[in-house]
Amino acid sequence: MILNILMIVLGFILLVVGANLLVRGASNIASKFHIPEMLIGLTIVALGTSAPELIITITSAASGSTDLIIGNAIGSNLCNLLFILGLMTVIRPILIDDEAKKIHIPVALLAAIIVLIIEISHINSSPSFIDRIDGIILVIFFSIYFTYPIFKEIKDIKQSYIENKNDESKKKINIFIQIIFIAIGVVLLKYGGDFVVAYSTEIAQYFGVSERVIGLTIVAIGTAMPELVTSIISVIRKDTDLAVGNLVGSCVLNLFLILGVGAIITPLEFSTEFTQNLILLIVSNLILWIFNFIGKKSTITRFKGFILLLIFTLYMIGLFV
Repeated sequence: MILNILMIVLGFILLVVGANLLVRGASNIASKFHIPEMLIGLTIVALGTSAPELIITITSAASGSTDLIIGNAIGSNLCNLLFILGLMTVIRPILIDDEAKKIHIPVALLAAIIVLIIEISHINSSPSFIDRIDGIILVIFFSIYFTYPIFKEIKDIKQSYIENKNDESKKKINIFIQIIFIAIGVVLLKYGGDFVVAYSTEIAQYFGVSERVIGLTIVAIGTAMPELVTSIISVIRKDTDLAVGNLVGSCVLNLFLILGVGAIITPLEFSTEFTQNLILLIVSNLILWIFNFIGKKSTITRFKGFILLLIFTLYMIGLFV
């Protein structure tokens, strides 16, 4: 038991170091080429911090542990939107830019609704599930969403780079070193997430906690640790666009890519409990989107952050009670 706790602590250390390297490298590349931080957060950082979820999905699907896959995807998103975003805004209120408000947050909401519609479409089967065809559809949605911002921004990025190519302050950034930072960061995040999840799961199983609850809690929170640490470091460094892009991008990725890949490997069985958690995820996305239009508009204030944390706390209590 003591060894398990020590390995969990080691996992958190790797997560902190890896997240710092990933954020630093991604931010410096964005600065060098005048790439919007939101775009970097939605792509490189989101993919990097979601590596643990993808690895766990592949290994869980191969071993037939589908409860871990669904619980991991839905639970991680709830953790991202309620706990991590809530904690970020308590540290520092976050201004949401127009693109995130009008496009990316609504897409995260739409992704959850699409998964629910797919699950409901199999309602006549007992139990309901997401089959391989559904998985392919989800992966296609993922491909469209993650290539859209790149093509949308590429013209502006080229123009901005041409206009600022003589800026000596930007030339001091060594791209090769930043790529190494990102690569090392992703590796450390991967192993850090593995340590936290594996040894936390062993402790949970020791106390007789079910795989479904483990997937929705320990595995979900453990695999969301890269997003948590990356986002907090981003906020401290005042890279809030990077943090928001990371969280929103990871939420879309978890539903489209993680569930999609898992379903392609093996059909995913949905329980009533998972359906209820998916509905809560839809409500959470809707609350986040509405927050942009009430009170201090386009800003997630500390008070709104406390509301998100309260919902997450009640959710966690509800899982066990």
